[in-house]
Amino acid sequence: MDESATAEASHQAAVASLTGGMAPTPPPFAGSDRLHPDGRPKGAFRDELRRVDDLRNALGASGAVAFPLAVVAVAVALSHPVAWVAAFLIMPIAQNRLFILHHEAAHRVLFSSRWINDLVGINLVGWLTFGTGGHGYRIGHINHHRDEFGTKEPDFGLYARYPITTASMRRKHRRDLTGVSAFRIVRPRFQRLGEVRHRRLTYWFLAGQVLVFSAFWATGHPWLYLLLWVLPWATLYQGLNRIRAIAEHAGMTRSDDRRRTTHHVRQSLVARLIMVPFGVGYHLAHHADMTVPYRNLPRLHAALVEDGYVGDLEWPTYRSLWRALRSGEPAA
Repeated sequence: MDESATAEASHQAAVASLTGGMAPTPPPFAGSDRLHPDGRPKGAFRDELRRVDDLRNALGASGAVAFPLAVVAVAVALSHPVAWVAAFLIMPIAQNRLFILHHEAAHRVLFSSRWINDLVGINLVGWLTFGTGGHGYRIGHINHHRDEFGTKEPDFGLYARYPITTASMRRKHRRDLTGVSAFRIVRPRFQRLGEVRHRRLTYWFLAGQVLVFSAFWATGHPWLYLLLWVLPWATLYQGLNRIRAIAEHAGMTRSDDRRRTTHHVRQSLVARLIMVPFGVGYHLAHHADMTVPYRNLPRLHAALVEDGYVGDLEWPTYRSLWRALRSGEPAA
């Protein structure tokens, strides 16, 4: 057995033992006038869904960028302890919106012009929000879509082993909210600095944060960089990011059927405002066709439901799914 075959066999063993605890048995689906048997849209319906609305997306992207600026501006204008606390609590929501905007750009469906898409969503937003402004995330994320839970899945450990116990879930949240998870994310940027390419990426990462710090300095309150940018990202944002991510794929498994790799949760206004902006909550639709821009995902999801692809696999609320995710019992 060659090296690649050995690696695949080892990975398949990990998939069998560590995933699938919540993967459903989907109803048969033979396709429809609008959908292929695997849920992908087809024909004229597909072409309509893949159209990018540049003007509306420009407004949406502008709003996402303006949101954290407005949070800081209001807090500075009020200059009251209650305002600082409120801003600290709101900033992770703004940072989450920026990350999902970056995710949309990683799929190159934020703007129809690839140059504008990459400049805005990857080189700028992806750089200033604790990234390097490069395509590393896009490459890893496309591997995630091509083969969920496959050998190149960047987040296998994040989604594996569910359902877990309540105590285990609490430990994960504790690591998120105390900065441990953020430290584990940032630490690799300062390792392997002897490698030229890695060192260059680290310098770009630091340059982005120097630029953000300079913006806070210009307000006359440089200390707000820590209070309203670094600490929210290192604590509350990490918790928010985890509960969103596990609601997408935790407990599922490697499969050609996206209904066994990806959850779908009924969308509410509160969830869309706080946790799953820019249509990312329509995650099964997103995985059925990752080239559909966020504005058209609700329409694709409606077709998946109406034509029988989703069946009874929709979770009624995020709360019900999270309860199931932490319903595991310790081994006897």
